Amino acid sequence: MREVDRLTTEKYGVPSVILMENAAHAVVRTITEKLGGGVNGKSALVLCGKGNNGGDGAAIARILWQMGAKVDVLVWGEAPTGEGDAAGNFAILSRLKGYIGFEQIQNKDQLSETWQNYRSEKKFDVIVDAVFGTGLDRPLTDEYFSFLDIARDRKLDSHRPLIVAVDIPSGLNADGGEPSACPLEADVTVTFTAPKIATVLPPAAHACGEVVVEAIGSPPELIAGAGSRLFVAEENDVASWLWNSRFSDNSYKNKRGHALVIAGSENYSGAAVLSGNAAMRSGAGLVTIGTPRTSKDTITARVLPEVMVRPLAETESGSVSEEAIAEAEALLKNVDAVAIGSGLSTNESTGRFVRHLVEHRHMPTILDADALTLLSPFAEWLSKAGTQNGEGQSLILTPHEGEFLRMLGTKDKELIKDRVGAVREFSQKFNVILVLKGERVLIGEPGGKVVINPSGNSGLGKAGNGDTLTGIIAGFAAQAAAMRIDMFETVVAAVYAAGLAGDIAEKKFGKRVMTASDVRECLTETFEAFGHNFCE
Repeated sequence: MREVDRLTTEKYGVPSVILMENAAHAVVRTITEKLGGGVNGKSALVLCGKGNNGGDGAAIARILWQMGAKVDVLVWGEAPTGEGDAAGNFAILSRLKGYIGFEQIQNKDQLSETWQNYRSEKKFDVIVDAVFGTGLDRPLTDEYFSFLDIARDRKLDSHRPLIVAVDIPSGLNADGGEPSACPLEADVTVTFTAPKIATVLPPAAHACGEVVVEAIGSPPELIAGAGSRLFVAEENDVASWLWNSRFSDNSYKNKRGHALVIAGSENYSGAAVLSGNAAMRSGAGLVTIGTPRTSKDTITARVLPEVMVRPLAETESGSVSEEAIAEAEALLKNVDAVAIGSGLSTNESTGRFVRHLVEHRHMPTILDADALTLLSPFAEWLSKAGTQNGEGQSLILTPHEGEFLRMLGTKDKELIKDRVGAVREFSQKFNVILVLKGERVLIGEPGGKVVINPSGNSGLGKAGNGDTLTGIIAGFAAQAAAMRIDMFETVVAAVYAAGLAGDIAEKKFGKRVMTASDVRECLTETFEAFGHNFCE
């Protein structure tokens, strides 16, 4: 971001003071929206540091005052003077001191006295954290911690103010590492130009509240040329994919992609139902479930009538057996993508079945749940399997963290503490698309790119949602294979859409009540949210 800001000024001639002013207006727009559309008569406290983030705060205070708000500004220590954008904005505040409360705090005693006066005399509608921005690379000192921590008491006269962070809550390392102590957690963080790692990756993101990304004047080509290999999925990723897979007048089932879901066993037939139904709802033209013979009738009775169910040879325990290879290969001749693993069981015969299908795959293949366990620890030969059949044979793995550790052959959670690094290394080493589930789903690809998915909520952590996600990815992948759409972009879109369906389900039913089936049915509203049917 520093490089982008520098080039914006040096290459494109946009003065840095203009970027600061644009940033301040962006924050004020968010404050205005959150306070009901206006700030006239509202009361604001702006906490400032002495750097450029504090300069943003000084400009924010001035703009809020110009819009009719009652504004107080606290700066820890002496405000900067002389040259520089921040100094210029603080100089304006000094001249407006009769209109804007402006106090420079020199020690903890003065801070405590000032805060006690505020408690008895004022209640704030908004508190703005403009103390430290993205340049912080050390833990907060005790003085700054106290400066921010004292404002954490939001019960001023039983009135809870809105907390807004400028670019990033003070105390967080923008790169997502230490320091991470954040005394004043935000309700809203207004960050500039692009998201910062700490604003989207937990645990740091917990302190950010809602994250609003605002453009402040840097040309888009500077962002595209920054060389980052870490990205955040957006609604536009889904919109673009929906357009590329749009319906035309001559669309029919065989052109919309055929997904095969190999899933289920005697004790876990529901997993096959959830995966198959989700694949159907995702827009695939055809969906077939391949399942052990004695599970067929149970699944047929529960699955959507549009989903076909085909029997496969089984073991004595009612799971798919090695003898089902020929039957599965017959089904694979007429499909565009296959998902394997949901509720499949983990006996030795099923393991041989799964390994054969992966080794001889000739289409995009999604592996989840029991298939991942059967292939753990993940072996080097799997990275080469399927490549003899040409391009387009993507292997897509969807583990949760426990399954990922098994795939790595370890129980040491420290090895995946850096989740982004672990996903990138695994994807590159094994030439796979890796979807690592968790509080923030990460999606890696063989070239080293990692995408953070921001949609979804903790209500998706309940039974069946992994099977539903697998089905959605399978449905999207089948359509992409049939229409020659990039598979990594497809997986990113599928994961985002699944999370968005979960967010809709949360609003409709609540986290406590929502089920995986609710999430699947909310795909209808997910697609409707994009405003049209994506038809020619």
